[in-house]
Amino acid sequence: MGFVPLLLLLFFLSTLVIPSMAQPSRVKIGALFTYNSTIGRSAKAAIEMAMADVNADPRVLNGSHLDVIMQDTNCSGFLGTIEALQLMENEVVAILGPQSSEIAHIIANVANELNVPLLSFAATDPTLSSLQYRPFFLRTTQSDQFQMSAVADIVSYFGWREVVSIFTDNDYGRGGTVSLGDALNGKRMKISYKAAIPPGANQDRISDALVQVNLMESRVYVVHFNPDSGLEIFRAAKNLGMMGNGYVWIVTDWLASVLDSYLQPGSEIMDLIQGVLVLRQHVSDSNLKRSFVSRWNKVNAGIGLNTYGLYAYDSVWLTAYAIDRFLREGDIIAFSSDSKLNNTTGSAINFSSLKLFNRGEKMLKQILNSKFMGVTGDVQFGQDQNLIHPAYEILNIAGTGLRHIGFWSNHSGLSTAVPEKVYNKTLNSSNANHQLYSVIWPGQITDTPRGWVFPNNGKILRIGVPYRASYKEFLTKDNSPDGVQGYCIDVFKAAVNLLPYPVPYKFTLFGDGKENPNYNELVQNVANNVFSAAVGDITITTNRTRIVDFTQPYTESGLVIVAPVKERDSNAWAFLKPFTVEMWGIMGLFFIFVGAVVWILEHRSNTEFRGPPRQQLITICWFSFSTMFFAHRENTVSTLGRFVLLVWLFVVLILTQSYTASLTSMLTVQQLSTGIQGLDSLRSSSDPIGYQVGSFARNYLIEELDIPESRLVQLDTPEDYARMLDLGPKKGGVAAVVDELPYIESFLSNNCKFQIVGPEFTKSGWGFAFPRDSPLAMDLSTAILTLSENGDLQRIHDKWLTRTSCDTQGETEIDSNRLSIGSFSGLFLICGVACIIALLIFALRILCQYSKYSSQVVEENVELPVMERSIRRPTRLTSIKDLLSFVDKKEEEIKSVMKRKSSEKDKSHRTDPCSEGGSVSPT
Repeated sequence: MGFVPLLLLLFFLSTLVIPSMAQPSRVKIGALFTYNSTIGRSAKAAIEMAMADVNADPRVLNGSHLDVIMQDTNCSGFLGTIEALQLMENEVVAILGPQSSEIAHIIANVANELNVPLLSFAATDPTLSSLQYRPFFLRTTQSDQFQMSAVADIVSYFGWREVVSIFTDNDYGRGGTVSLGDALNGKRMKISYKAAIPPGANQDRISDALVQVNLMESRVYVVHFNPDSGLEIFRAAKNLGMMGNGYVWIVTDWLASVLDSYLQPGSEIMDLIQGVLVLRQHVSDSNLKRSFVSRWNKVNAGIGLNTYGLYAYDSVWLTAYAIDRFLREGDIIAFSSDSKLNNTTGSAINFSSLKLFNRGEKMLKQILNSKFMGVTGDVQFGQDQNLIHPAYEILNIAGTGLRHIGFWSNHSGLSTAVPEKVYNKTLNSSNANHQLYSVIWPGQITDTPRGWVFPNNGKILRIGVPYRASYKEFLTKDNSPDGVQGYCIDVFKAAVNLLPYPVPYKFTLFGDGKENPNYNELVQNVANNVFSAAVGDITITTNRTRIVDFTQPYTESGLVIVAPVKERDSNAWAFLKPFTVEMWGIMGLFFIFVGAVVWILEHRSNTEFRGPPRQQLITICWFSFSTMFFAHRENTVSTLGRFVLLVWLFVVLILTQSYTASLTSMLTVQQLSTGIQGLDSLRSSSDPIGYQVGSFARNYLIEELDIPESRLVQLDTPEDYARMLDLGPKKGGVAAVVDELPYIESFLSNNCKFQIVGPEFTKSGWGFAFPRDSPLAMDLSTAILTLSENGDLQRIHDKWLTRTSCDTQGETEIDSNRLSIGSFSGLFLICGVACIIALLIFALRILCQYSKYSSQVVEENVELPVMERSIRRPTRLTSIKDLLSFVDKKEEEIKSVMKRKSSEKDKSHRTDPCSEGGSVSPT
């Protein structure tokens, strides 16, 4: 045998021998959980079934036997840590678990040190997803981060703003609550109270915590607890009467695990949780799952299967597939001592027995790259090392069973469609597209609970009320039990009376009563919780809405301008004022011009426009001016004359109507005594402007309208308004006052010599202020709308703000401008063009007639003998005088002459002996 064939033989043998040497007979993995627990009982049976299925499948591990070494943590973080270390002494290539998030926080660090992948099927604490515990900690179940996003979407869907979190005080409970707070904050909601209950707390301790919860105003409770003791929460709640009408209970997936662990939950358990909303991790309904469930029911009689059992089953297969690829690619399972652990001296604990998995990173990579169909659906990791497609079922406890009311997924949000059907559709998880089926709430009601009540903790609302010095009909101090009265107070009390629950409150005056208080400071005190609310004539502005919540406006309000007015003087010549002098002059010229045009057009054909020059001049003037009253008696017979007259009558109609309207306005409307006519003139002038002390108008004028502060004059009372407006800017007063419409209406009801000029230049309203996210603001808004609909709001308005002296309706705009040429330039232009066109057509007709008439006269001259032509004067019309004489003739006369000459000419041609075709008479 040659050298080369020998080498080829050795290479071929090596490819067969080396893999067989690397393939171990047994492969060990660990499992860490509490045997005697809701999750542990299901997980233990599932892991045993998975191990048997893997070892029975010849396609996996190529003959190697998978051993799962299980350790019981006994619900103890300390014992669980010791058990985990003992597992790693057995040189396991991976560990399934731990079940507890507390143990996972510790063991994850050990797994990262020893390069042993840690696959937890039950540790859902979102903080375990941080980089601190990567890369060797993997979660083969869903993180509570997604579950809390689902809870936040449910809270938002039903319109609640605050929740109370009831949780077990450990890493699992605290991590879930922090994630819930983040999810709610992203939707402008919040956790109003956190009730932390220690693990293993007795019934008395739980009851004490729920008593404190019941004193809070929120009635939406999110319970995130340990499945083995969570039902104690509902036993205590039922004893305290917290499972009736008005309460909302949203429970994370621990309760679904408890219910699924029973083959049939007893009536005692179901009675505790009636009306509760429960989340459960969604598992695809596949043939593989149905087959597994069928086998489970045969093999594990008496043990219920929950979703954590399904995830534990898939975790075994996930590890087996990864080990299989690991070995097929020629990697060897080998462990070595960790030099860091060998240096630990002076300790009785044998840390050196913990071995480093040499190819642990390669094993981790195989696990992360796994992709297969398991009993839970698609098993695949995303870039964040979480399973893809997190989804939850939303269940409603009603009667003796569970009602499916919808699903949640991070792809579609809340939906009634199964998540698998929407994964390939366009992502749209906005609240507008969320939907769920109806819910039966605690107390067997179907109407969505309000989600909050006024807290039953004896606290009385301390309501701040502005102590006004003016306009006391809106709000003022009195000797009644409330201590205040006025329009605003009556509206608030009427709205509170409509609430379905009692609201204890006490009014507290804000200000000294000598001058109006600063309303911005009042609102800020509400934001700082100095006051529980603020009631009064508080304008809703943009800056204020950033720090407090307002109710629905109970009255409209906007800034307006008030200026002094005086009655327009009337005299004997008032009838001339609607038009300017120029306008009267142009009108007179056009009357004469149009009369002349019509005379020209009608003179040759209409006998009414003929006669002596004096009569014709009188006709022109009379016809022209009589059209003003449509009283002209002369008829127009020519087409052009009628056309001009039609246009002129339209112009006259517009002029007479405008004159009538303007004269009426001038004789009845008042006239401004200052130059302020609206917002534009207010800004452009330099006159002083008055404003009410404490009003937001001052800041608006300075910041929004850029009016210098030096122009602003502070006014305290309506009497100050009248006095300063009467003085005017020349005598130390103001040119105008800027204030809100309700105040101005009250002011004008007793001061008729002032008037609103221009429209409102802001649109706002008055409302009651509450701290941010206060549910009382929303309920009072509904009550205010009810008052508006049933007419009570108007009756309260009429009681306090009835107008008796002056009616300002229709006086907000004053037109003091006289009508000028510019207002009618278009009309005059149309009339002038129509007259010119008619004259041009008339001239063309005259020239055409003149041409024909002239040619006939010339021919007649040519036919006369020479002596007669020399004696007769030429009849050609060559001078302007002749042309005017021709125009002055009647058109009928011209046509008659031309017709006669034409017939004579034809007769002459027929009798001429020299004419062609003529005959000679015999001699």
